[in-house]
Amino acid sequence: MTLHLFMLMLSLLSGGSARVVQDFEQECGGFFANGKSPTRRPEPQYRQICQNLDNIYYYATYYDTYNRIPVYSAYKFTGKMDCDRLDKWLIEPQLDDDNAGPSMASEGSVDIKLRGIHQALKGDYVKSGFHRGHLAPVYHAQSRDCADATFTLTNAAPQDSSFNQGQWRVLERNIANNLTEQCLQNYSVYIVTGVVPGTTKNVSNRVNVPSHFWTAYCCLDQNNRCQISRGFIGVNENKIPLNITVNDLEKELANLYKVTSFEVFDSSTVPPMKQKNKAFRINVTCSQFWFSFLCVLSQVSFLGY
Repeated sequence: MTLHLFMLMLSLLSGGSARVVQDFEQECGGFFANGKSPTRRPEPQYRQICQNLDNIYYYATYYDTYNRIPVYSAYKFTGKMDCDRLDKWLIEPQLDDDNAGPSMASEGSVDIKLRGIHQALKGDYVKSGFHRGHLAPVYHAQSRDCADATFTLTNAAPQDSSFNQGQWRVLERNIANNLTEQCLQNYSVYIVTGVVPGTTKNVSNRVNVPSHFWTAYCCLDQNNRCQISRGFIGVNENKIPLNITVNDLEKELANLYKVTSFEVFDSSTVPPMKQKNKAFRINVTCSQFWFSFLCVLSQVSFLGY
């Protein structure tokens, strides 16, 4: 067990609060660069979740109970294990029942009269045409238990099936492979992945279909500065996501969320000037699952700040 997971488990066993928390910076701040979460909003529809499975925190999720989708999930990337998919989806009982236990559990753990009031359920996705798109993905999990913990519907949003199996999947894999090669040896790696609520579609008249999916990473040095970082955002269809700076991603998200400003990473960690000679490249290849006209790039440049 890593020291990071040991400390998170210790906080639970020593009386830490339940999984739905008042301030996840205090409860599970280790999943955020410099201990600072992305922007949070004051409206009561938003809930802060320290994702807990069997008394261990694995990542943090900021959840929108009105739209029944996450705003973002944040985690520390420590390497990938290529785990098999469990595909057993759980829910967060405390979102619907304040007296429920702190760990993610099956839908049957919540009284049927309360179940799904504030979150999506498996039935919402049946015959919807959308996949349950992970925010904290299986491919970035560092253990079997961590992979299992990603299968909660509070960590998923309706995603175009071809996008989930196509360009978004290749982005997840390329980010993991290149961060493993370029960052893990010298830096602590933090990733935040989120969605933007859509305005035209709902699944089962309950669950909002996002208009965009986005993700960003920060390779943090010992002085709490992002030495390599990048952002990506794409519409919820099978097109190659835009590859942009974190600052530009934050500006785009502020516009899409209709807020004055939005921070993905604490501003003190991201220098305003781009660093030179901080780049690594990703090969984008075609497969039978992707339309040939989408494979227009043979390489995508990942530039760090």
